[in-house]
Amino acid sequence: MRLNTAPRIHASLLILGASVFLLAAYNGNFWRTFFSATGGLGLSQLPLHLGSFALLVLLFNACLNLINFRLIVKPVLVVLFMATSATYYFMNEYGTAIDKSMIQNLLETDVHEAFELLNWKLILTIGLLGIVPSVLVCRAQVRFCAGKRGLVLQAANIGGSLLAAAILLFLFFKSLAPALREHRELRYLLAPTNYIQAINGYVKQKRAQALVVAPLGMDATRHAGASGNSRRSVTLIVVGETARAANFSLNGYARVTNPELARQPDLLNFTDVQSCGTATAVSVPCVFSSLGRENYADDKAHAQEGLLDVLSHAGFGVLWRDNNSGCKGACDRVQYEDLSACAGGECDDERLLDGLPELIRNARKDLVIVLHQKGSHGPAYWKRAPAAFQRFGPVCRTNQLESCSRESIVAAYDNSILYTDHVLNQAIELLKASGEKEQVNTAMLYFSDHGESLGEHNLYLHGAPYVISPLEQRAVPFMLWLSEGFRSRYEIDQRCLTARTGQPFSHDNVFHSVLGMHRIATAVYNPGLDIVGPCTHEA
Repeated sequence: MRLNTAPRIHASLLILGASVFLLAAYNGNFWRTFFSATGGLGLSQLPLHLGSFALLVLLFNACLNLINFRLIVKPVLVVLFMATSATYYFMNEYGTAIDKSMIQNLLETDVHEAFELLNWKLILTIGLLGIVPSVLVCRAQVRFCAGKRGLVLQAANIGGSLLAAAILLFLFFKSLAPALREHRELRYLLAPTNYIQAINGYVKQKRAQALVVAPLGMDATRHAGASGNSRRSVTLIVVGETARAANFSLNGYARVTNPELARQPDLLNFTDVQSCGTATAVSVPCVFSSLGRENYADDKAHAQEGLLDVLSHAGFGVLWRDNNSGCKGACDRVQYEDLSACAGGECDDERLLDGLPELIRNARKDLVIVLHQKGSHGPAYWKRAPAAFQRFGPVCRTNQLESCSRESIVAAYDNSILYTDHVLNQAIELLKASGEKEQVNTAMLYFSDHGESLGEHNLYLHGAPYVISPLEQRAVPFMLWLSEGFRSRYEIDQRCLTARTGQPFSHDNVFHSVLGMHRIATAVYNPGLDIVGPCTHEA
């Protein structure tokens, strides 16, 4: 006779055990932050810490008892263990906090970027903290109380847990309230509630998106051009990826990461610019919308047209060329070219410049071309620069950043900035050559979508909730180059603009500055947010 060795456990104990395991196994970052926020470890704080752990266990127990039924409890626990183990890895290794924008960035990234995050440590973590407890749960013989008795027991567990949790909250409220109020990041660190709330917010946001897109700037008209200079204009808007201002030598960084741009005499480098978000999925649609960071919401941005639409209404030809994961809705109604597929897997950003002289030559009207870079996207920074630009080292050559020294991570990242410097300089030289050959006025605007953490405060990558994000993820490079012909046509004073490069600006200024530098008249234009406007002869 074959004996069944599977463990036997009552359903109530299974739920309680799962609650304890979820809090103890997956929440190292949460507890470290919580201990620090409540005065650190010590005997005097022990009652508060134990009471807080018990309070959260009781709340988890009450919530999980809502699904404590024979046919669903095991599948739900398996999903929780698997998802939370993956979440634990990214929170523990990169210091990542989880909110709605992080979920959006994850779900809207491309397959190539997603594969760059895979490594053996992630697989091992999911195996030990996801698969092992899932197997134990699946094998367990769970005893349920039948009929009304079971429902009464379940209700008692829920009610008793909530009552006990309320008592603990009352006892420790004086100590917990200031910690929770002053450390808002705790809500983004507690798993699995952080990603459950984030997914719920993302789904609600998607459901709320309008099916009909409201027009914007239909009244837009172009400036005719200054006397004697009505030649066509060609403007490149280069959207950088994960480039932080702190690592640009033009901004005072000790390592020379901008040797080529430093030799461009007419380049304007703005040194104090903040991003709209800390992830591409937020920053890109935000910067091309008229909403501004304070009023931005994904559903609002998708419910109305943006900057590229207004340019189209004004009679400009508009093209988006992409070497990243798409335009996140910003280019939905203009011409789009996906240049991110290459035989070797990695497409260098110079690919974005291929064929531009022909495009400029063949255009018959004013043209705006957006180039969306791969830039410095991590964690595989070493892949973001060709061999000729691997100048700094030693270089971290793995996506497991925890196995590299911070110096090697920064070196790999700086090489990617060095390559971006080359790409931008090549773009300017291309515009100069086309300007002379095709008799067009040319300009280039460059800004990054967001910055990056490289180990400061034990944080890596990007995507932190904006309210608690470090400056490294928000301070972005911002540059403007205008040919002499462009300045003449649109009557822009270079000296005046140079005097403004040290003033504080943000992504909020991009929409109105692009309209302003092309002297586009429309009711949606806000002169107060136009960087260029005060430096035109009409100002």
